[in-house]
Amino acid sequence: MIRIGKIVATHGLNGSLILTHIVGNSKWLKKEHVLHVEMQKGSYIPYFVSECKASNDKEYLISVEDINKVESAKKLVTRQVYVDESILVGYAKESPLLWIGFSVIDKNHGKLGEIDDVSQTGFQWLARVNYNGSEVLVPLIDQMIEKVDIKTRTINVNLPEGLLEVYL
Repeated sequence: MIRIGKIVATHGLNGSLILTHIVGNSKWLKKEHVLHVEMQKGSYIPYFVSECKASNDKEYLISVEDINKVESAKKLVTRQVYVDESILVGYAKESPLLWIGFSVIDKNHGKLGEIDDVSQTGFQWLARVNYNGSEVLVPLIDQMIEKVDIKTRTINVNLPEGLLEVYL
């Protein structure tokens, strides 16, 4: 499962919810998709989407089965939301924020480590990876990324010679 966002508020009296997400596209969520809501650390409760409407590229207004009162909906506010990787296969390259927790594998150096965080500087995304005890910033640009595999949660890259040595 991949963390895609969180429920930020209720909407109306019928149990509708506002879901903010980091997918970067407003076309990925469909009726009958399953959202896994993290109620406690490591404990995920599945909710089936009965209605969804994109407000913009970062927010959906949703209704889920079995939640039809605002009191029930309030219990889900501030909870992190995850979805199955298969739902996001076509959107993997659109949002590097989805890649937190993915393993970075370099063509020459092998496995570097997992992405701890990503940040955007101007038009470029950077991944923070702990490599041999040092924090390394890996540029997430098309010229370096060879493959993003959502199922195996890996990103294959071909880093320029000398980039890792700067950090060691």
